[in-house]
Amino acid sequence: MHRRKNSKTPKRPLGVGNKSQTDLSAWRKGGKTDPKKSLQDHQKSNQENDSQEFSLEQALSYFEKVQGRVSLRSNSVLQKHLSAVESIALEQGLPPEGFEILLNVVLSGRLADTVSTRLLKSLIPASVIPEDSVVTAVSWLCANKCSGNIKLIFLRWLITVFDLIDHKEQINALYGCFFSFLQDDKMCPYICHLLYLLTRKENVKPFRVRKLLDLQTKMGMQSHLQALLSLYKLFCPELVTITLPAKTKTYFKNSEGPWKAAITAVRQRNQGGSPLAQAVVLGTTQPQSRKRKWNSQLVVPASSANNLEEDKGKNCVDLFGTNETFPVEQLQTFPQLLQNIHRLEFPAQMGSVLANPLLLHYMNCVRDESIYLRLYYWMGQILQEGCTWCVVDNTDEKEFKSFLETVYKAECFLQEGFSACEEFLYKSLPLWDGCSCRPEVLKLVTWIPLTSFSEINSYLYGPLAQLFFTSSLYFKCSVLESLKELLQNWLNCNVIHVNAEADSSNTTLSGIVNVVAELIHFVGRISTAALRLESNSTLLLIFILNFYETVCDMYLKYNLPLLIMPPAGVFYPALLSMDSVTLNQLCYIMYRYRTNLVAAKKNEESKKKILQFKFSNETYKEYNQYITAMVGCLWTSSVFQKDIHPQGLRMDEELLKTTGVKDVNRSFNIVYHPAMMGYSILFLKEAFPEDTTLNFKLIKGKRWDWYLEYLYAQGMEGLKLFIESSINRVSQAPRSKAENVEG
Repeated sequence: MHRRKNSKTPKRPLGVGNKSQTDLSAWRKGGKTDPKKSLQDHQKSNQENDSQEFSLEQALSYFEKVQGRVSLRSNSVLQKHLSAVESIALEQGLPPEGFEILLNVVLSGRLADTVSTRLLKSLIPASVIPEDSVVTAVSWLCANKCSGNIKLIFLRWLITVFDLIDHKEQINALYGCFFSFLQDDKMCPYICHLLYLLTRKENVKPFRVRKLLDLQTKMGMQSHLQALLSLYKLFCPELVTITLPAKTKTYFKNSEGPWKAAITAVRQRNQGGSPLAQAVVLGTTQPQSRKRKWNSQLVVPASSANNLEEDKGKNCVDLFGTNETFPVEQLQTFPQLLQNIHRLEFPAQMGSVLANPLLLHYMNCVRDESIYLRLYYWMGQILQEGCTWCVVDNTDEKEFKSFLETVYKAECFLQEGFSACEEFLYKSLPLWDGCSCRPEVLKLVTWIPLTSFSEINSYLYGPLAQLFFTSSLYFKCSVLESLKELLQNWLNCNVIHVNAEADSSNTTLSGIVNVVAELIHFVGRISTAALRLESNSTLLLIFILNFYETVCDMYLKYNLPLLIMPPAGVFYPALLSMDSVTLNQLCYIMYRYRTNLVAAKKNEESKKKILQFKFSNETYKEYNQYITAMVGCLWTSSVFQKDIHPQGLRMDEELLKTTGVKDVNRSFNIVYHPAMMGYSILFLKEAFPEDTTLNFKLIKGKRWDWYLEYLYAQGMEGLKLFIESSINRVSQAPRSKAENVEG
């Protein structure tokens, strides 16, 4: 296996800030000053920092010289140096040189377990961790000098700081050494986690697969073994022939212990505006969280300041010609991505990918299943642990909302949903109150992948319907908007690709059509009920019609052989709405339905190779019934006689007479319709300024045509398209006939 020429890390700190930090003494002098403080405070602060850092140097020197086994009891010198390491580590982190010293003394068994545990918990890096110190620590681990408890704490620490190790080549060379520890039952889960982070394709060997299968037989179906086997199967499916669960709730237990929050806090204090801090933030400036771990994992950690200096003078051609992996923290531009796409290696903590558009581009190009598996595991764990309405003691909603927003933006970038989000929504929606993180949750709903209706009906439609009917008008509108975007995402991302294979994959297309049809029927049902609950709210009608504006064009715009008319409980409230915008939108939707149905009919008659299995006479029949109602209502003033829909407006003459309304048949034409009455009044005032009686009967004959032009000039484009496409204009006939028809 090829290794870097300079994999050995020199004995100098890889500074976070000043370039003058070339040894431990220089590192001590790297304390920051505050220009706002007085000179006296500044000098006092420097004295305190120098005192603390000097004590750290003394403490490291002390621990380096410890030979025999030392206990903490009645040992004031040890207590002093241990406290110095702990306080300085928590305040500003430890320099790179300190790790080899402290790991050596801890894993060599020279200190009591109490002291070793405290030192391990204090291993908080100020910048990076030298690879050599980890390699030396592993050699002590193999020597078996320390207790089992110390080994477990060390492994947990190593997993947590994995991304802060400056190189990985020598550590990966120890893959077999780590693998041998799997036989220890207590260490096995942590070793599996570490191997999961280290595994490359070349690490997958037949004997290792057999060993994992033997362990699974011995220990049962353990999630950590499943994780490693799943990764092996992705790299070499021919070696892992057993069937593994498609989805696992959690592969590994949380191993971060006390380190992650402390590392984040130290990084915030130390980095400031340093060049390295800016270099590691790839396309995002999101603040780091001290309380939660997901925000800290949305940034790719720097692998090595030393490595950054080495590569400064190299041009892209030199990098392209080497066999080394390209550090992702150096990936800053799209040309870099193109030139090094074959040498990129994703960071172990997959959360850093979400906020980095270049790595998201890489995911789209490479389509490596191992990346999606690791991302699924990581994201599933974070969503499960951070869900504010599922975890009783989790009240930090702001952090969780920020994470959900980041996930949603990544889905929009990739133009596909994450399976971990789908699983999270299916499990958490039944428990959701509809308030916590509402905008973010509904955004995630828009990227749920196409699945079978039986699954999506149980896990999505059911819980959403319960909240929909018991929540406010604005929540109803938000849900309808999300379902509209879900439909559009399904159409954009799936149908166009599948349609090209329609001739050879009728079953696939049929399944998609069925799922889309069920979504449309679901929206129709909840919309009908919601309009009754909200007294035909105009705001609600607008959101419902926005949904059907997508539905009416599916055949021509998305090549999907499916058209579904809105239910009568939506059509008639829109037709009789008192809002002109709603009526205009309904006219446009019916115009597009006509255009799509005419195109479908022509294709069917010409016997083109387009699947027609969802078009039936019932669709055409329902459309014709709606058109009859609209024309009778808006144009011919015969809605009560000619509307033949079972749920339509047809009424007997005797019943209409009992209303006592004059000219009842004309009550809903484009002059008298409640939604158009305002336009009629304004037209009369402009056309007949001397007439103060507002005689609507004056709008007929030639004035009828003027009135139509007036409506079109007011932005009633949908009405214009509907009239021109669905009504034979009598204005082209003699005017006397026009007066008879419209009078």
